[in-house]
Amino acid sequence: MNIDEFWTVIETARTDAASASGNQGQAFASALVEQLAATSKQTILEYQQCFDQLHGAIYRWDVWAAGYLIGGGCSDDAFMDFRAGLIAQGREWYERANTAPDVLAQHPDVIAAAAEGSDEALFNETVNYAASYAYERINGDEDNNCTFHDDYDQFCGPRADLEPTDMGESFDFDDTSEMQARLPELARLLLEHSGA
Repeated sequence: MNIDEFWTVIETARTDAASASGNQGQAFASALVEQLAATSKQTILEYQQCFDQLHGAIYRWDVWAAGYLIGGGCSDDAFMDFRAGLIAQGREWYERANTAPDVLAQHPDVIAAAAEGSDEALFNETVNYAASYAYERINGDEDNNCTFHDDYDQFCGPRADLEPTDMGESFDFDDTSEMQARLPELARLLLEHSGA
């Protein structure tokens, strides 16, 4: 699976989820699992490899700061979910956010969440595990995902930590003036609504 094929999988799941009622984030994750489970083990492993590369590429302080503003805070685990949620937004939003995370102030879900005082826009934990859930379905073993991780480790071979050591310049997410300087649009949108 190349990167274009990966994004086709994401866009197809987004299209499938758009017709579902209820929580769109959960609908996307379910559609993604269904789509992957209809392929092969090899395709799922290749999908996960692309996912990990994209997930790791946005492991940066500026992206984390965007997640911190959008989520009203952002732990290590929440940052995993935020990056998965960015991938779930599709190629265009992912690439825009990768280039300049402040652009997320223009995302309709972020705008709506700010207006509602919600801190859940763009976070999607289940997307992190879509490949393993789909793999389990193919194996007929939904109680134990050891096979997926074992097979994935064998597929990838020896590999370094997926999270880069250079995350860019670190800064204080709780310093309002710093956040306003680095992410002015998100700070304006989210700090004003929160009264900070």
